[in-house]
Amino acid sequence: MTEDGTGTETSVSGEDLYEHHKFVADPGQELLRIDKFLLDRIPNTSRNKIQIAARNGNILVNKNPIKQNYKIKPGDEVSIVLPYPVRELELIPENIPLNIEFEDDDLIVVNKDASMVVHPGYGNYTGTLVNALVYHFDNLPTKKKDYYGRPGLVHRLDKHTTGLLVIAKTENALTNLAKQFYDRVTQRKYWALVWGDVKEDGTVTGNIGRSLKNRKVMNVFPDEDFGKYAVTHYRVLKRYGYVTLVECKLETGRTHQIRVHMKHIGHPLFNDMEYGGDKILKGTTNSKYKKFIENCFELLSGQALHAKTLGFRHPSKDEFMELTSDLPKPFQSVLDKWDKYTGV
Repeated sequence: MTEDGTGTETSVSGEDLYEHHKFVADPGQELLRIDKFLLDRIPNTSRNKIQIAARNGNILVNKNPIKQNYKIKPGDEVSIVLPYPVRELELIPENIPLNIEFEDDDLIVVNKDASMVVHPGYGNYTGTLVNALVYHFDNLPTKKKDYYGRPGLVHRLDKHTTGLLVIAKTENALTNLAKQFYDRVTQRKYWALVWGDVKEDGTVTGNIGRSLKNRKVMNVFPDEDFGKYAVTHYRVLKRYGYVTLVECKLETGRTHQIRVHMKHIGHPLFNDMEYGGDKILKGTTNSKYKKFIENCFELLSGQALHAKTLGFRHPSKDEFMELTSDLPKPFQSVLDKWDKYTGV
């Protein structure tokens, strides 16, 4: 994370949509309630948001959680984690079918399709998951009093990555889940088909930052002063010789993390157009094999990556939830083809 002159650290990559503020009370600070103290220092927030953050343990004073009525004293070190303010875009409700894995008054977990962008932005103002969610939320029969008013994103998936996403419906759920993702206490497991024969299970540790040559992709940087700390654990699920099915467990959640980390160790994701996996990297040179790979590529819209398992603590019930999703049909069809081709 980077720190600017305002005392604010921000982390808004593809899968961490929250911000971390740090402040130190002046030596002459008069006794002042924590919400009033922070309200004067954080833009685009409200007293209600700050109070919800305190209730969820998102505010620390001198590294200890505090209550809503805490009064700031001189020299106090204050830190707070909040959902990152989303850009003010007009969100158009669209009646797009959703694959809902779980839903209650606090949150919804969806299984995202391939080729669907999560949030509207340049070049994708309609047809996104958020557009579909706005329509879905608008048509709910009832809503909680602290309904957030729009889908509360706390993590994302790349356009062609399929799988599980949790979205908050209320202020409390959004703040609580943002803290869980920030503290790295969520469980996220992905299945990926990668090029090459992965010999053994392992861990990739390497700072991830935007490429200096192409801002659309990410690189691993050995210099610890560049990029953001990132860790990916992986284990082999099935070997096909020329490709390997692996499970990746995220310890952090950086943009394109699995894709760039696996490329870094010499195993780009199968059919990953941005990281060189959309051409034959391993195998024979005969025409039959070439046609086989082309047929596999045609089944996929992009990289063979699926967010299979998602675990988090429910914001209201304080119970740990773990959801698992099936592979989408195109991904499963590619694995079936490899099963048949290799006889594994």
